[in-house]
Amino acid sequence: MQWRGLIQDSTDPDELRKHLDGGSLTFYVGFDPTAASLHVGHLMQVVTARRLQLAGHTPLLLVGGATGQIGDPSGKSAERVLNASEVTAGWVLRIREQLAPFVSYEGANAAVPVNNLDWTGELSVIDFLRDVGKHFPVNKMLARDVVRNRLESGISFTEFSYQLLQANDFYELHVRHGCGLQFGGSDQWGNITAGVDFIRRRGAGPVQAFTTPLVLKADGTKFGKSEGGAVWLDPAMTSPYAFYQFWVNADDRDISQYLRYFSFKSREEIEELEKATAERPQARLAQRELAFEITALVHGEEEAHQAVAASQALFGRGSLAELSAETLRAALSEAGMTQVRGELPTVTVLLQQAGLVKSGGEARRTIAEGGAYLNNERLTDPEAVIADSALLHGRFLVLRKGKRTFAGIERV
Repeated sequence: MQWRGLIQDSTDPDELRKHLDGGSLTFYVGFDPTAASLHVGHLMQVVTARRLQLAGHTPLLLVGGATGQIGDPSGKSAERVLNASEVTAGWVLRIREQLAPFVSYEGANAAVPVNNLDWTGELSVIDFLRDVGKHFPVNKMLARDVVRNRLESGISFTEFSYQLLQANDFYELHVRHGCGLQFGGSDQWGNITAGVDFIRRRGAGPVQAFTTPLVLKADGTKFGKSEGGAVWLDPAMTSPYAFYQFWVNADDRDISQYLRYFSFKSREEIEELEKATAERPQARLAQRELAFEITALVHGEEEAHQAVAASQALFGRGSLAELSAETLRAALSEAGMTQVRGELPTVTVLLQQAGLVKSGGEARRTIAEGGAYLNNERLTDPEAVIADSALLHGRFLVLRKGKRTFAGIERV
């Protein structure tokens, strides 16, 4: 984990090493259901939990049915929008399902799904203030960067008290499951150490904690965003093809770090891919290897193979007929798809409608120069009308200009 750069802060590195080397350790990592899906920004925590389980440790995967209704204070000036409890409960179930492919729920160190609403929901205000609040000095809570930065613009007691709830989660899991380790993102360090201190003040422990680093792109922008917004793990929100392309398009400056963070390849394999990237960056071998591995982990191997096939077929290096309708539609939607009603027009008009050319004259020149393709077949007649039989899955056409610019047509 240290070679991969996965540990940024730790309560005690020597004790952490001792705990991890001393047999199966129960640990927890938490996810708040603030949306209907996790996104790739959560992957650091998810794959780290998988690594620890593969090393023999027992995961408690907490999806916060209670904390998800409160919201951790962010660095933004505005308060988080509070979702209805029934919405949060629905998201808890969806996120639990998304976490399932990453861990095993069988065996000696089987993962255990937990929900902090189970112990927080039954806690009275008086009990919370006496048993939890009593152990938290307000001056230490005010010293947290995220709280201090919000004092001028304002922070509600609801968000201010979030760290008490998370600290109590660690205590409850320690008592109920023997949990001896919590980890999370670097932005959670204050909340996590509050839990370590709370367990000590309650006369339990000792426990350990660490954080993983914040993942940033080389250009300084936030990891996990694409031009269309967040890259979600739910295939209905981000298609497996778009998910695959997110990793294929990773900057060469980032790919070495991404391999270490997210791949389960060995150190030797990763160093070979790093060498290949340095020698032949245009081949994007490391990006493709990581893209397939992560897509297969999140969406399954069949979807990963479909994403690879689509990526090749759209640029003329594979058969479009072998792609499923769902994969083809997702890929064309990413590139830009135009819907056409009724009879199909001439290829000159189609090229214009798809946005590949600006005028009929440009379309005819492109065809004359041999640079226009329909379903990977070179177009030769600018006045040709496409037959219905050319429609893939009875609905789609793939138009391409040159080697790399393509767009889709869908007849509706």
